[in-house]
Amino acid sequence: MTGIDDVTLNFSPGSLTLLNAILAVVMFSIAIDLKPNDFSRLRRSPKPLLVGLFSQFVVLPVLTFGLVVLTDPRPSIALGLILVAACPGGNISNFITHRAGGNAALSVSMTAFATVGAILLTPINIALWGGLYEPTRAILQETQIDPVQIAITVGLMLILPLVLGVQLNLHRPSLTARLRRPLQYLSMGIFIAFIVLALAANWGFFLAFAGAVAGLVIVHNALALGGGYAVATLARLSPFNRRAVTIETGIQNSGLGLVLIFAFFNGLGGMAVVAAFWGIWHAITGLGLAALMSRTEADK
Repeated sequence: MTGIDDVTLNFSPGSLTLLNAILAVVMFSIAIDLKPNDFSRLRRSPKPLLVGLFSQFVVLPVLTFGLVVLTDPRPSIALGLILVAACPGGNISNFITHRAGGNAALSVSMTAFATVGAILLTPINIALWGGLYEPTRAILQETQIDPVQIAITVGLMLILPLVLGVQLNLHRPSLTARLRRPLQYLSMGIFIAFIVLALAANWGFFLAFAGAVAGLVIVHNALALGGGYAVATLARLSPFNRRAVTIETGIQNSGLGLVLIFAFFNGLGGMAVVAAFWGIWHAITGLGLAALMSRTEADK
């Protein structure tokens, strides 16, 4: 593990811009399957959305802090786990929820509200939990997160494609009907290809350091999925909504996490490896979970 904090992954600014663009396409491919009425139902019955946001911004950071305290990893690895937990749900969660037969409108709403809320809540959660854990406190004292840059990033990669997709489906439903399935598979194919290429470009680093973070990321992701499921079950949400909350809590926006790490933490090795491994692992577990869930239809 010696030297992990000196590692800088091969993610250029251009690569991160491309990642944001790919995530925006994924978001658009989900948005064209939605209509304003889907969100109107959530306004009339906001409980699932509130439960999901509670799971995302309260339960997951608490579970993460417990994991960090129990395992006592290197400071940069610990802060990477805390940062990932502080990020909103990833755009891929909407696709996975859709494939799992869960409430895609709830998933998109959670992502949208969480992403806007992340402008305030992500820096707060990083500062709070990172500050409470003494080994990571020194790193945070040298860092300052710019909420304006976060707002611009999440707006371009989430809010804009969401609005455009819903409006296109509202005004040109025949066009979105033809685009829906091909665009969803195309966007996911491009996303997976990007992850594979990024992994290949950093293969040496992953071989050297993935062992230091792999177990923690796997346990962390399991805690996120389990925590989401437990909160939704205790809140007595329907299976249809429970699937969305479970997946949304377990699929984090590791792409945004990498952007923050390179923009504000100088690509700190342990943090970057954690976020990059999360980006791969949560896609594997999410798609696997969706395949299992889709075998049965969820009651609404």
